[in-house]
Formats: sequence, C-alpha cells, structure tokens
Amino acid sequence: MKFVQIIDYKTERSDDMNRLMDRWAEQTKGKRTATHNIIGKDRSQADHYVEIVEFPSHEEAMKNSHLPETDRIFQEMVALCDGMPSFTDLDVVRDEQLNAATAGRFFHEVAAGGNLDIVDELFAADYRDHDVLKEEDTAVGTDVIRSDVTGWRDAFDFRFDLDKQVSEGDDVVTLWTWTGMHKGDFMGIAPTGKRCTMTGTTVFRFQDGMIQEGWWHMDALGLMRQLGALG
Repeated sequence: MKFVQIIDYKTERSDDMNRLMDRWAEQTKGKRTATHNIIGKDRSQADHYVEIVEFPSHEEAMKNSHLPETDRIFQEMVALCDGMPSFTDLDVVRDEQLNAATAGRFFHEVAAGGNLDIVDELFAADYRDHDVLKEEDTAVGTDVIRSDVTGWRDAFDFRFDLDKQVSEGDDVVTLWTWTGMHKGDFMGIAPTGKRCTMTGTTVFRFQDGMIQEGWWHMDALGLMRQLGALG
C-alpha cells in the first residue's frame, strides 16, 4: 500500500532549508526510497510550510528513515525550525492520479519497453484478466501479463500512444493506439514485415494501489486484415 508522510513546520530560514533538502537529496542518491516530494508554503502565514513525501509503502518509508543521512539531516532541519516539526503518517487508500500513472507505466515500461521485472510491482498477485482475443473469459495471476507481453513482443516491434485516460474511483480507462511491425509468428500468421496500427480500450480496476482486474477491447479484425489474414 502506498504511504505518505506529511511534515508540518515553521521556519524563517527557507533558503537554508532548501539548501539542506538539496544536500540530503544528493547524499541519499540511489539509496532513498521516496518516490515524490512536494513542499508547500502557507499563503496566509509566510513562515509555515508543509512537506508531503510519497513512498511505495510504509516499509520503504522506514528504510528511508533509517538511513544515517536522513537522521543527520533531520537534526539540522530541527535546528532551522521554530519549534519541533509535526509528522502525520498516512496509508494511501485512493489516488486516481497515481492509478493513471501506474496504468501508463504498464503500457510504456512493460508492454512496449519489455520490463517484466516490474509486473509484480504494478499488478496484484491474483490479478484477473479479461481479453476478447482469448477463448477463456478470465485468466488469473500476473503470469498472464508476462505471457501476453512476451507473445506480442515476439511477434511485433511496437509502441503504444495513449490517446486519452479517464480516472474515476478505482477505475482507469485508457484509449490507446498501437503501432507495430510484424516480425514473428502471430496467431499462425508468418512474419510479413508489415507495419500495422490498431486502436483499443483497456479498463484497469485498482485495489490498494495495484491493478486488480483488466478488460481489453481492441480492433483485432482490423489488425488481421492488415496482416492479410482476411479478405
């Protein structure tokens, strides 16, 4: 589950604080586990700041806290503040923007990029897949993603253009255009070397920040015509 820490503090030494944060980022490069960091200034109180730090999980946040560099920087941060900063720890139970970004990572990094190592980072272990190209209505588990991506990448060099994304509640709907060059066997069709395009829509349902279920709809007939399989 994604995790967010909110740090609330007051300081009249914002420039020194910024230099301190830059130094911490440099010292922890390659070791820190935070994925995103935002600092906001209170419009009605000039010395009041709120820092929001995102982590993949509470466990990863704890790893970050236990870095020796983090402990040293915290002591210096306290010295720059007017009083002790306050901390609020939050488990992220819903983040529509984050879900859309996760869906985008699948299309660009996993499908087109071939990075199968992050499949378990994006998809729930009991992920349920619904694909119009398959005889079975539902396939379960992350191996179905690895198998599908491998099969498509063996048959085509391709990319995805994400034409539109809509996030609502736990669902992310992606309208995409796929462009590929046919280089390997695909559904019994020998390589043609043809460049093809196909449009489709994917709906991902998220749970606790992971892709729990997916529905795939695509212009498969149009693709087969372009490959010369249909008259």
